[in-house]
Amino acid sequence: WDMNAKQERRERARQALNLATSGARTSGLDIAAWRSHVASEHIGPDAGTTWHRDCDDCTACHGAIRCTASGRGYKPDCNGGTQRALRQLPYAIAMELLRQHQGPLDAVFVAIGGGGLISGVANYIKAVRPEIKVIGVQMNDSDAMMRSVAAGKRVTLPDVGLFSDGTAVKLVGEETFRIARGLVDEFITVDTDAVCAAIKDVFVDTRSIVEPAGALAVAAIKAYVAQHKTRSQTYAAILCGANMNFDRLRFIAERAEVGEEREALFAVTIPEERGSFRRFCELIGNLPAFGGSKSPRNVTEFNYRMSDAAQAHVFVGLTTSVRGESAKIAAHFSKHGFQALDLTHDELAKEHIRHMVGGASELAQDERLLRFVFPEKPGALMKFLSAMRAGWNISLFHYRNQGADYGRILMGLQVPKADNKAFTAFLNELGYPYVEETQNPVYRLFLRR
Repeated sequence: WDMNAKQERRERARQALNLATSGARTSGLDIAAWRSHVASEHIGPDAGTTWHRDCDDCTACHGAIRCTASGRGYKPDCNGGTQRALRQLPYAIAMELLRQHQGPLDAVFVAIGGGGLISGVANYIKAVRPEIKVIGVQMNDSDAMMRSVAAGKRVTLPDVGLFSDGTAVKLVGEETFRIARGLVDEFITVDTDAVCAAIKDVFVDTRSIVEPAGALAVAAIKAYVAQHKTRSQTYAAILCGANMNFDRLRFIAERAEVGEEREALFAVTIPEERGSFRRFCELIGNLPAFGGSKSPRNVTEFNYRMSDAAQAHVFVGLTTSVRGESAKIAAHFSKHGFQALDLTHDELAKEHIRHMVGGASELAQDERLLRFVFPEKPGALMKFLSAMRAGWNISLFHYRNQGADYGRILMGLQVPKADNKAFTAFLNELGYPYVEETQNPVYRLFLRR
């Protein structure tokens, strides 16, 4: 950083300077500008700029446009530049890492976008502690460096995923490719769910929220340990970014449970007959531990809509405690007469189908729609089912655990008009807060015929 500051004083002293970069040099150049009393402006995906999806170097492209329009100086994010400029900040990161941890260290995991960070880190570590592995990490939909090293030449990706926008690079730099190919020991890719789970892990441990690119290395360590079954080894992860968009947190929180396999999703077929719903709930309550925790499982999601006279298809989410448990649970359901399909790793189910279970049903005669507030505790639903009359039937059920102390449930119940008085008495005796939505125009538009 000091070297950057001196260089910028000589070249851009008291001139406006644009910093166009989405990689490792941003912080060092920004500090240099601040120490030199130079105005700096970041140009990149996190600055609200428009990305040209067909441009190989969109940051530099947009930066040139901005600088030409403003008449100010421009320092491009070149695909290599001088080795000193390329490696200076990553050198400092690697040096600080080895200074703070002088004991045994088996591997350092580093996220890769254009390759600037891992090039500097690998250069320093291999010069000082060559026995330490340097492992590069990329998203499975933005793996330009991994493909380039495998091909022996730089490969341009036709498109990249933008969930980890800090590492979304179509074409890596010439110099970074040369260094990574020679010094990086291994490469590994991770997916969106794994990154979401890693963001949660970092938050639980440190109460800090990193961006997706910043969590790549943690996700890779978990995947590496699971793949190689390593024990008694020490790994380090470089968290390279914390520019989190608040609007993403809901998506990340939802996908984190699946990413760390703390939630399993199923499509379960049950007979469309009275009592089958209750039997299925009892089966969930008595599920074996399958090598995990023996504490009762929580139902994280339950979606159902009557659509067939003979069979009911239910979308169910359950908490799990060990990896690979979802397949055992699905087999257990099938063994007890409830055919089950494991959807835990099905992208269509996770992204869309879970939100689309429902619709109008011609079979839902005498249906009344109610919103309930259930206490989030074991037995709350069974209390409701046990108190129901034999002639009443659940025709719609929608629930998603939101982490609160009360669960909000939307339920459709087929109640003969002659039982309306008894049904009102049942609701009052049950004691769960509720709102009837049978006359709601949204219900009549989308859920009733």
